[in-house]
Amino acid sequence: MSSFVPYGNTGLFDSFLQELDVAAFNTPLLRVGKLIDWELFRKTLYQAVLPTPKGPGGRPRFEPLFMFKVLILQRIHGLADDEASFQIADRNSFRAFLGLTAADKVPDGQTIRDFREDLIKAKAFEQLFTTFLEYLRDKHGLALAKQGVIIDASFAEVPRQRNTREENKQIKEGKVPESFEADPKRKAHKDMDARWAEKGDESFYGYKNHVKVDVVDKLILDAVVTSAEVHDSQAVEGLVKPGDKTLYADSAYTGEPIAVMLEEREVTGEICEKGTRGHPLTEEQKKVNGAKSSIRCRVEHVFAQMVGSMKALYHRCIGFERNEACIQLTNLVYNMLRFEQIVRLKLSH
Repeated sequence: MSSFVPYGNTGLFDSFLQELDVAAFNTPLLRVGKLIDWELFRKTLYQAVLPTPKGPGGRPRFEPLFMFKVLILQRIHGLADDEASFQIADRNSFRAFLGLTAADKVPDGQTIRDFREDLIKAKAFEQLFTTFLEYLRDKHGLALAKQGVIIDASFAEVPRQRNTREENKQIKEGKVPESFEADPKRKAHKDMDARWAEKGDESFYGYKNHVKVDVVDKLILDAVVTSAEVHDSQAVEGLVKPGDKTLYADSAYTGEPIAVMLEEREVTGEICEKGTRGHPLTEEQKKVNGAKSSIRCRVEHVFAQMVGSMKALYHRCIGFERNEACIQLTNLVYNMLRFEQIVRLKLSH
């Protein structure tokens, strides 16, 4: 009779050996976990979520740096809070990233939500993003915009609201509809900060992530979050800084005000020209646009990463403050993933 590989009889060290095997796999998640110096974030996290104790007793909480890594894992894989909790309990690779064993306790979905809310209230996500960027600049010589920057924007959608015309009118006026006030539960599920926008033949509802990206390393250097109806060009003022040298952008950023602002800040504008009715682009202008676009298109790789593998530009958060924090976290996690690629593929300059 043929013999088969036995299963179902766990040995004394089998679980331990299996965890070692999983930790040795070269997955993007585990590569990021080994590469990042997580101690960078400890000070900001502890200041944000550890209030002065009111007295002895109470249930012990999860360590803030550990919970931050839960948020990173969650954002890399595009997981909801309850799903993240289940996947951590279910997947050895997730536990290896967090340093957990099969016997360790896993935070539930509500605990993950509460931790994120603490960071939002403390406005910690922007500081965490800045801390990591400074680390890349000071320790690795990256993100210096040596050869210029690219600016572009992408929609971050939220669940579409089903409101009456009168309710939408009041929301646009900055008012809370009476029908919402009369039903607190309904009001709690209404996002009164998100807005509609159209691009091409598509409609979008939510917010917009305006980013400034390094031309060479494709790292996000800065970002501005707005509601979706804000035109791309309106965020340039807050993104372009003296020292950026050269700005690459598509035709949405043309116009006299932007040209004047770039000149004042001594930044060269390599912005694609836009044809108008009765004045189409000449062949020479199209050729120049092609040369500019060959560099500008690198920003699309950033959004492709966010939309594709991270599934990070669709949120179920309600309100500007929460969505802004989620977008800031998305930008931070993208930089972590990009940094891992730069190191692994030896792309630094």
